[in-house]
Amino acid sequence: MPELPEVETVRAGLAEFMTGATIDAVEIFDARSLKRHRPGPNDFIKTLTGAKIRSVIRRGKFLWMPLDTEPLALVGHLGMSGQMLVRTPDFEPDKLTRVILHFTDPSGTEFQMRFVDQRIFGSLAIDELVSTNDSTDQTIPTTAAHIARDPLDQHFDEKSVIEKLRKRSAGIKKILLDQQLMSGVGNIYADEALWRAKLHYDQPSNTLGIAKTKELISHVTEILAAAVKVGGTSFDEQYKNVNGESGYFEISLNAYGMTGRPCNRCGKPIRRESWMNRGSHFCPTCQKLRKA
Repeated sequence: MPELPEVETVRAGLAEFMTGATIDAVEIFDARSLKRHRPGPNDFIKTLTGAKIRSVIRRGKFLWMPLDTEPLALVGHLGMSGQMLVRTPDFEPDKLTRVILHFTDPSGTEFQMRFVDQRIFGSLAIDELVSTNDSTDQTIPTTAAHIARDPLDQHFDEKSVIEKLRKRSAGIKKILLDQQLMSGVGNIYADEALWRAKLHYDQPSNTLGIAKTKELISHVTEILAAAVKVGGTSFDEQYKNVNGESGYFEISLNAYGMTGRPCNRCGKPIRRESWMNRGSHFCPTCQKLRKA
């Protein structure tokens, strides 16, 4: 599933084309991609037609586009395989296109945003914007209001996150994936940050000292930022940026997907263990589970 770097790459690409653009028409080829828009396809078309995109915003893995008809926003969920591709009107058809939004930008150029989704876990919906209830005076869709700020957010409160991490007894990886504590981190980047910090994925969070916890958050931030620079991580054809191109962070991975390969630090084989219906990749030599 796309994590923060992949969603940020898509956000930046969409923002370049969609900011200030007007939606001229909406085509729906598979209504299942509107499953989170409860009023239904007709309302989706009616609300968006003629609306202008004010900006493209992300928090963690959530992506939304405020409309000039405030307080509404177009919310996009990529799910497992969703893609938001920007195409010229004459571009060849993309397989598995579920929805097409037809745009005209401020210069008069026409283009399309094609929502492509193989597994139909992703979706598009219109949602109401509400206040974030803090000093930033920002708004957020109601469906994302419970999501915490991510480490690349300028308003991310590292001190508060560290304090909360050190009060919880669950395994550190489970805590890192808690989107209500710190958003944007998924399986890939959690494994990578824990490898850098030499921490076992099941090490109780409250056994970490302040310095170690701060080091871990620093690794998370650095890894997410580095992945954004190269367009995220693509292991298959399911994740693409708005131009249909793959990300290249997989060449920098040290743990995730490296099962059986020598650890880049000690040379011992990387191991994968089943964990919470997924897998954890780690070095059993460098990342030993230590007693409290």
